[in-house]
Amino acid sequence: MELRRNLKENLEILDEELGIEKSFDVVNREIIIGDKNASLLFIDGFAKDDIMVFVMEILQNIDEKDFRRDAIKKLIKQKIPYLEVEASKDIEQIKFMILSGALAILLDGEEEGIILDVRTYPVRGPQEPDLERVTRGARDGLTETIVFNTALIRRRVRDPKLRFEITKVGRRSQTDVVVGYIEDIANPKLVQEIKDKLDQIDTDALEMAEKTLEEFILGRNWNPLPQARYTERPDVAATHLFEGHIIVMVDTTPSVMILPVTIFHFTQHAEDYYQNPAVGTYMRWIRLMAMVLSYIVPPLWLVLVYNKGILPSWLKFIGPKETGEISLFLQFVILEIGIDILRIASIHTPNALTTSLGIIGGLILSEFAVKVGWFIPETVLYMAIASIGMFATPSIEFSMAIRIFRMILLISTGLFKGIGFFGALLVTFIVLFTTKSFGGVRYLWPLIPFNKRGLATVLFRKPIPEVRYRPDFLHTIDRDAAPPKDETPK
Repeated sequence: MELRRNLKENLEILDEELGIEKSFDVVNREIIIGDKNASLLFIDGFAKDDIMVFVMEILQNIDEKDFRRDAIKKLIKQKIPYLEVEASKDIEQIKFMILSGALAILLDGEEEGIILDVRTYPVRGPQEPDLERVTRGARDGLTETIVFNTALIRRRVRDPKLRFEITKVGRRSQTDVVVGYIEDIANPKLVQEIKDKLDQIDTDALEMAEKTLEEFILGRNWNPLPQARYTERPDVAATHLFEGHIIVMVDTTPSVMILPVTIFHFTQHAEDYYQNPAVGTYMRWIRLMAMVLSYIVPPLWLVLVYNKGILPSWLKFIGPKETGEISLFLQFVILEIGIDILRIASIHTPNALTTSLGIIGGLILSEFAVKVGWFIPETVLYMAIASIGMFATPSIEFSMAIRIFRMILLISTGLFKGIGFFGALLVTFIVLFTTKSFGGVRYLWPLIPFNKRGLATVLFRKPIPEVRYRPDFLHTIDRDAAPPKDETPK
C-alpha cells in the first residue's frame, strides 16, 4: 500500500496499524513546514531528543516559497542536514521503520514520506562477557544492539570483502538477523544455504533470539551435541571469519552463532592464544583431560567396583570398605540430580548470595550426607571431579551434552554393569560418528575423516603465524567436488 496525498487519510491508516491514539509511546507531533501541515511520527524512548529538537528547528524555519515544487526532494537534498535519510511511498516500510525507532515525516499534499534514522536503543556497555573471560587480551564484548556488534567486529576485520547481509525474521517480531562472512573466503554454497533457511522461516517471533533461530537452521532433533558455537567476544568472531566460517547475529542478544563447527571448536578458548604456545598447549591438554574425566570418571569407578575381583593388585585400592545405606549406583544418581539442582538454584540466586549457596550446597550438605550414612566419601569425590570437568569446558552447551551422556553411561552401568558400560560407550561413539554439523560437515573432523594437519592444529596451540589454517570444508569451492589441499593464507 502506498501513501496518499491527504495527510489525514495517511494518519488514519497508520493509526489503525500502529494504534497512535491507543499506545502512549507512539507519538504524533504535528507541526507546520512552510505552509503545509506535517506530522512527525516516532516511538518515545527510541528517538534521540537532541536530534529531534535540531530537526524540528530546521523544519519549522523553512520558508513556504521552498515548497512550490518537489518539496520532498528539496527537504532531503537541501534542508535536512542529516546523514541517514530517505524518501518512501510504501506504508509498510514506513510502519516498520517507525516501530524500529526511526522518525517518519509526513506532509499534507505529498505522496512520499521522509524517514530519518534517529533511533537509539537502551544498551549496556561492551564489557567482557562472564563466560569467556581471559587473563590477558581484549576486554570488550558484544552487546544486545546489532549495529554495535557489527561495528565491534568490523573494527577487527577491515577487509573490503567482509559482508553483513541483513534480513527480518518473524511475522510479528520483525527481528533483525545479520549473516556475516568474508566473501572470497567463505564457502558460497554454505552462505546461500543459511540465507535460504532464513527466508524459509515461518514463525511469529524469535522468542529466545539466536537459540530459536538455531533450531530453524539446524533442524529439530533431540541430539544433545551442540552443532553451533556461540561467542560473545568480537575477537573470537573475527578469528572465525578469517578462517572461513559464517556468523549469524540476532538483534537483542549479545551472542553470535558460528557455523559450521566440529566437536573440537568446543574445546578451545581465547585464553589459549593469549598465552605463549607452550603454555597454551598445556592448558588445552588439561582442558581436554578435564572434559574426558567429567564424562567417564564416575561410571568407570562404578564398573571397576563391580568387577573388583578381577582387578590387578595395583588397583585393589579402588572401591569402598563400606557402601553406606544407599547403593553406590543410587548415590551417584542422587549426586547428579543434586548438583543439577544446585546449579539451577545458583542461576536464580542473587550474586550476593551465590557464595553462601555454594558453601551450603557443596560443603555442609555433602559433609552431613556422609556422616549420616547416605553417601560415602569416594562417590562425593568422584562426582566433584566430574563437576569440575564440566566447569572447565569452555562451551556451556557442550558441557551439558557431556552431562547427558555421562548420565546415560552411569545408568547403563548401574543396571547392566560391565556390559552396560561398554554398550553405552559404543552408543556415545556412534552418536559422535553419525552427527553432522551445518552443511554436512563431519562432527569429528579432523579425526574422522582423518586430517593430519588439522588434528595437529587442534591438539597443539601453534605459534600465531602457523595458526591461520583453513579447514577443507570451509574452502570456497563446491563441497561435492574433490577436497583441495590444505591452504594457509599468506
